[in-house]
Amino acid sequence: MSAFALLADSASPVRVIQVGAGGMGRVWLQLLADSSTVQLVGLVDLDVEAARSALEEVGLSDVAVAASLNEIAVSTGAEAVINVTVPAAHHPVNIEALFAGLPVLCEKPIAPTLSQALSLAAASEASGQLLMTSQSRRYYPVLAELKQQLGSLGTIGMAATEYSMAPRFGGFRDEMDSPLLLDMSIHAFDVARYLLDADPVSVYCDSFNPSWSWYRGDSAATAIFEFEGGIRYSYVGSWCSPGFETSWNGSWRVSGSTGTALWDGESRPRIDNAEGAPILDGDERSTESSAGETIAGSLAEFIAALRTGQVPSGEVHSNILSLAMVASAVRSAETGQRVVIDALLEEAYAEAVRGERHPAIATRLAGWGSAATGLARGRQALS
Repeated sequence: MSAFALLADSASPVRVIQVGAGGMGRVWLQLLADSSTVQLVGLVDLDVEAARSALEEVGLSDVAVAASLNEIAVSTGAEAVINVTVPAAHHPVNIEALFAGLPVLCEKPIAPTLSQALSLAAASEASGQLLMTSQSRRYYPVLAELKQQLGSLGTIGMAATEYSMAPRFGGFRDEMDSPLLLDMSIHAFDVARYLLDADPVSVYCDSFNPSWSWYRGDSAATAIFEFEGGIRYSYVGSWCSPGFETSWNGSWRVSGSTGTALWDGESRPRIDNAEGAPILDGDERSTESSAGETIAGSLAEFIAALRTGQVPSGEVHSNILSLAMVASAVRSAETGQRVVIDALLEEAYAEAVRGERHPAIATRLAGWGSAATGLARGRQALS
């Protein structure tokens, strides 16, 4: 029996409500409009007129519009929620949906703080509903190929990401305290967990804001993580580096005892193996659209999970460790000290227990005893 509720109808398009009609919300709306696996039945946004305008842009009609999820959750017959609100709204929207009996696919980060993320993991357990983060950059076929090829490199010892871009978003990112780490680095950190098949142990991180940066907070960072087994993963990133920019996925190097893999984030990986494995030249690029590989991949895995019970890669209990990498990197940059990730998780757990006001969530959190126990039990129950 699945640890989360499954859809009663395994064939018909899934009736979904999207919450959030901003910039990323419009990207999701186009995907949902083009999808044969889902039917958009509702759009929620505090700005109802903006929601109606967004629907018109993608040519959707007969979609209920409201300022809150509860207004239309029952009347639309919704079966799931796509949460594309700003990060500060993720926790309350997810809680509202889960306890309305609706599974949620939520844009990253699952919550802006670790304590809120732990609350959401407990809420998922208490409600019996799936909560999944859209870690959209896991869904590139060339990334899956890279992971497969790592088996030919012997014992993996090091991995590294260089990320350099200069996007001008405007909006909330420009005002964040540490926009690169808080909003973007989770993609690379999550991919590192995926590639290494190991959990992070600790981090030392330094961040700063170059004099020419258009962001208020630190837009550049260098982090060195220790993973289980002594593996080291380094991340060097900047969101204000015009010229010779990397791909959105960054540029990767993974080294093992018998060889090295290189990946530019777009092409097929390049493999140089001392034991005679085929050397891939990396010239061939994926012919699939990036949209089909990214959020469409998240949506497909979410729907498949609700129909089969197979645990998706972005399930909240597991994804918290990717968020913990972000939080620990930020803490290290603030303090100038190495941060042990388990210790930070326990600190966040104590904060979550103290601050939780929802009775069912509070009971579930208290029953964990510790973050380590609760997350381990949750992942084991889902496996």
